[in-house]
Amino acid sequence: MTLLALDVGNTRLKWALYDAPRVGGRLLAHGAQFLENIEKLAEGDWSGLPAPTRVLGCIVAGDAVKRRVEEQLEQWDVTPQWVVSSAAEAGLSNGYDHPARLGSDRWVAMIGARQRLLQQGPARPCVVVMVGTAVTVEAIDSEGRFLGGIILPGHGIMLRALESGTAGLHVPTGEVRDFPTNTSDALTSGGTFAIAGAVQRMWDNLRSHCGQDPVCYMTGGAGWKMAPSMSTPCELVDTLIFDGLLEIAHKRFG
Repeated sequence: MTLLALDVGNTRLKWALYDAPRVGGRLLAHGAQFLENIEKLAEGDWSGLPAPTRVLGCIVAGDAVKRRVEEQLEQWDVTPQWVVSSAAEAGLSNGYDHPARLGSDRWVAMIGARQRLLQQGPARPCVVVMVGTAVTVEAIDSEGRFLGGIILPGHGIMLRALESGTAGLHVPTGEVRDFPTNTSDALTSGGTFAIAGAVQRMWDNLRSHCGQDPVCYMTGGAGWKMAPSMSTPCELVDTLIFDGLLEIAHKRFG
């Protein structure tokens, strides 16, 4: 039973084909496409793929994008399933006031993080950071309860907000410096420090709540940029959403 896993974000669609719907399944093929090029998938990246047995995905880009993706999947006789956040799934319970309103990418990434944590050793509290168009920072206790999380702008949104609201800030991207001495470095460092500080605050909150140092996982397209600047030790895991989709698929289809 093969699984095509889909992660449809605000900017790109990322996909991976596995030989089995479970964590540890062998990766057969993978790729990514910007949302404006979704119509190229059926005759491009997916044209040579064997028909998947199951398709499971998470999407935050809206119904119009979902319909475009589903049109590309019509070449195969398989109906995709889209993860919707729920009160509990795959060993994680949802503490959101309205569980279904939690972004499915956040939910799936947390499921992937929880399973990764349990594979590495005893249960511990966990902070999950996704760095993309937006940044999310989630807190999970040692029992697998999602306690809550925060959302803040990603680097690009921060810079565009400053450029549109402040005169004279249309400058090239700078470097992260401890003590920036030019505007480019000041902007880049400011955004980086804002994200790092938000993660540190959530890590401190969770440690205080649970009485134990949390594990921190970071993922997302811009995670590699943030990881070197973190004051909190974080493990960078590119596949966290796919790990979550595999775990959900195992519980549903395995």
